Amino acid sequence: MVKFPKFKSRVFLAPMADITNIAFRILCKKYGVGLVSTELLSANAISRKNKAVMKLGLTDKKERPNVVQLFGQKNENMAEAAKLMQKNFDIIDLNFGCPSKKIMAQGSGGALMKRPSKIGEIVKAVKGAVKKPVSVKIRKGFDRKINAVEIAKICEENGVDMIIVHGRTIGQGYSGKADWEVIKNVKNAVKIPVVGNGDVIDGMSAKKMFEETGCDYMMVGRAAIGNPFIFKQINEYLKTGKMIEQTKEERIKDYFEYIDLARVYGIFNVLDARKKAQEFTKGFVGSSKLRKKLNRVKKWEEIEKLMKEI
Repeated sequence: MVKFPKFKSRVFLAPMADITNIAFRILCKKYGVGLVSTELLSANAISRKNKAVMKLGLTDKKERPNVVQLFGQKNENMAEAAKLMQKNFDIIDLNFGCPSKKIMAQGSGGALMKRPSKIGEIVKAVKGAVKKPVSVKIRKGFDRKINAVEIAKICEENGVDMIIVHGRTIGQGYSGKADWEVIKNVKNAVKIPVVGNGDVIDGMSAKKMFEETGCDYMMVGRAAIGNPFIFKQINEYLKTGKMIEQTKEERIKDYFEYIDLARVYGIFNVLDARKKAQEFTKGFVGSSKLRKKLNRVKKWEEIEKLMKEI
């Protein structure tokens, strides 16, 4: 097995479209996340060196160790994309669990949960092309067919170094409750590290996942949106059992730090600034009124004024 980089924490950031860009990942690093990931990137586009997608793969040594997550269903394109990206990333992650209809329509992401042998082929092709560790992200199964353990074993047989298991089926999307039992079953079935994913929202749920599943690491997704502080909160709880909170002022300060980082890395745009303003103020008193006001503004100066007022 290829050697993993050293993780400062057992708590990782899940890849999320339009969320986990370089500015957000660096902010999560500030709060002690163990590993960060790009959003889902098209292996087909990377193999063609598509400029827009390559920009989404922008990285910096400040955020390492880091992961690039790829989706696709052509062995050669997945291998080529992994080969191109391995220079700047510590781990290559292959997505076999995304429930997006757009991605599944291409035969990629979660659609591959129906084709276990094809998953094995892709893993083997990528492992043969790179020198970095390769992980895979899977789900509980596809609707009623629960095959996470079967797929995990196939991945391990073909050389995968780590498996991330989201405890929902493809059909569930992000609804309902995540089944942590399936994470435990995968952990018991393979010898490689397993990362648990699904319904971790704070320190208590993180501790509970570790205890109930025996997973080696765990991943936070939606609970981190607009809330990079969650990684400090979870790490502190796991270490001391104390629940720490962030003030409203600190959250607003993080928002402006995100904007500064977005400018530094050339990814700032008004639409994203507006969306992030809504995410970073979620749960605040008066946040619904603020959301309505933000939906009407079209200039950064207007967003800035509203955020300073709150």
